[in-house]
Amino acid sequence: MGSRIRAGQSRPPRRDPSERGTGSSKLADTVIAWFAQNQRDLPWRRPGFSAWGTLVSEFMLQQTPVSRVVPRLEEWLERWPTPADLAAVPAGEAVRAWASLGYPRRALWLHACAVSIAERHGGVVPHDVDELLALPGIGDYTARAVSAFAYGHRHPVVDTNIRRVIARAVAGQGEPSPPSARRDLAAMEALLPQDPPQARAFNAGLMELGAIVCTARAPRCESCPLARSCSWRAAGYPEHTGPRKAVQKKYEGSDRQVRGLIMAELRAAHKPVTDTEIVTLWPDATQRDRALAGLLRDSLAIRAQGGYTLPS
Repeated sequence: MGSRIRAGQSRPPRRDPSERGTGSSKLADTVIAWFAQNQRDLPWRRPGFSAWGTLVSEFMLQQTPVSRVVPRLEEWLERWPTPADLAAVPAGEAVRAWASLGYPRRALWLHACAVSIAERHGGVVPHDVDELLALPGIGDYTARAVSAFAYGHRHPVVDTNIRRVIARAVAGQGEPSPPSARRDLAAMEALLPQDPPQARAFNAGLMELGAIVCTARAPRCESCPLARSCSWRAAGYPEHTGPRKAVQKKYEGSDRQVRGLIMAELRAAHKPVTDTEIVTLWPDATQRDRALAGLLRDSLAIRAQGGYTLPS
């Protein structure tokens, strides 16, 4: 298949082997140096930011843009600066404070996680990956991210941005293959410096590079520190021919929108929301009932005398 030069992308120069260094050291050094000069000022990167704050930020950043997370994170940590503080309030308060971040089940999982940390770990976020994985709502990525970013342990951390940079810069593919924890972690491990502080910086730097330069739709290749050694650029930006990420359905008119409207009503009310009030939120009774049933099933809403409330 022929190559194509995208808008804003010049034809790549002949690759200079000297820039690749030996193994992955040159790539890692380049990314770390770039990150030191170009990283965004984000709360979780500031000195003294707590492990609890890192954990909260990782929950919030799942499927939510950084710009929406930062103000909510700061409000959250001012109100609940430790896991014990959050564990001491009803789960519904966590859901209420989650507000418009979306996917509010994350608030329930975060509350359950805080309770577990308070009861089983003396209120201290564990640093061990296996102990983190044993907490409610924590998967492989979050466990490794907290251990690496909050405690400085050497672990490969892989998110969507990192997968995309590795696919392009190393494998020469326009898009990454479908996620595979085993394959993706091995690919990142092969690039990761042995020194823990350098590994931490490289994890964060590669993630930042994918977030602000090597973006999915409009990569800024001329600004990329890896431009001269990027395999995808050297190959002429070949089209991706493998499986593609599923396109998310439109939000407008979806069950997600109806669920969001009901959740907004529950958060705003400090008394049970009646069936009559819920009827006014959406005209399609079948879709409205389906959304409400889903919220009850997910424990985001509970039946109460006179109507429905957030979980207690």
